[in-house]
Amino acid sequence: QVQLVESGGGSVQAGGSLRLSCAASGYTYYMGWFRQAPGKEREGVAAFDGGIRTRYADSVKGRFTISRDNAKSTLYLQMNNLKPEDTAMYYCAAARSGWGGLVDNAYNYWGQGTQVTVSS
Repeated sequence: QVQLVESGGGSVQAGGSLRLSCAASGYTYYMGWFRQAPGKEREGVAAFDGGIRTRYADSVKGRFTISRDNAKSTLYLQMNNLKPEDTAMYYCAAARSGWGGLVDNAYNYWGQGTQVTVSS
């Protein structure tokens, strides 16, 4: 069983930055970040296989960067130039095999989430 623990969320003004972290216990093949705003469906933000394959939602391209420290079993999401529409609960997810990109049902494990709030 893999456990995922997110950290790094908080409140920031528009244009600011935050870095989310996700510590994983156990083996994971690829990992990703998802978010869910109140009243909206969960959406994929970024995914990374730990090598060279990444996928970003169009809404965050050029602003967010996903990375992974395999030695620390930790996934990161650097978020720059944050906008109010980025406000959401952010979830870390991990999969055992394959490559599902930003498709949430391709992931096997989920963290509890960390809140990101961006004010205008």
